[in-house]
Amino acid sequence: GCREIVLIQPQQRSRRKTDRRDARALRDLLWVNRIALVNGERLAGLRRVRPCTQQESEQRQITSLRRHLSKQKTKAVNKIHRILLKHNLQHDCPTKSIDTQRGRQWLTELALPQVDRLELDLLLAQWALLREHLQKVQEKINQMHNESPAAMIVASVPGLRSYSSVAIASRIGNPQDFPRPSSLANFFGLTPGCCNSGDQQRPGSITKEGSSLVRGLLSNCIYHVLRKDAWMRAWYQRIKRRRGSGIARVAVMRRLVTIIWKMLREQMPYVSGGPAEVEKQRQIVKALAS
Repeated sequence: GCREIVLIQPQQRSRRKTDRRDARALRDLLWVNRIALVNGERLAGLRRVRPCTQQESEQRQITSLRRHLSKQKTKAVNKIHRILLKHNLQHDCPTKSIDTQRGRQWLTELALPQVDRLELDLLLAQWALLREHLQKVQEKINQMHNESPAAMIVASVPGLRSYSSVAIASRIGNPQDFPRPSSLANFFGLTPGCCNSGDQQRPGSITKEGSSLVRGLLSNCIYHVLRKDAWMRAWYQRIKRRRGSGIARVAVMRRLVTIIWKMLREQMPYVSGGPAEVEKQRQIVKALAS
């Protein structure tokens, strides 16, 4: 029967905190701002929270599970490399990487001391189990991707596939909850923090609030975008000459988030070539619709 969930962010913490004082403060805050809350106005210290749907919750859960399994797999592979490095055998592998059928077969037949052989066998069994689990999780993610229109739109961005598109789309949810593209960039922690005093402007690094998974996916995605989108690459080069490559990459990530916001609001796929090409594509869509 709950009509709306309101998350209250206090401006400062009190050392005299009791349930009675908290209830009285909440009562006064909600009563004084009752008209603004009903009208949907933005209030300082108050932030509305929309509970995610069952579909979004499952998508977030399974993408987080895939990230966890990938980290566990990387840890197992790194431990195998450490055993090979211990005995100076890292260059004796018959293939370039141990993550091949011949490479894994070579690891099972490798002659090692008793304790190292036991540890390597356990790591190989763990590695095989994690690969099986990742395959099952990826199949479920592919199914969720095909059933989500928002994820399919996000997947049109170069470098984003089923896993990354489902992870990003599920954490955005309803794009109407973000009134401006900068709101979504702020939601993912891609806007610079500040500590201003009077006329002194002190912008800092990005806040890194929100989902670290989304920021990681976007940081990997921008290299594909810069390679395939000439307009975005030229824009990146201009910022790189002035501010350096690190700041330029973060700027591309933030711009990519604003593009995804517009894509979801207008139900349009990614278009390379900048605003002029996007407007041309929008006119084509309107002409076909009429």
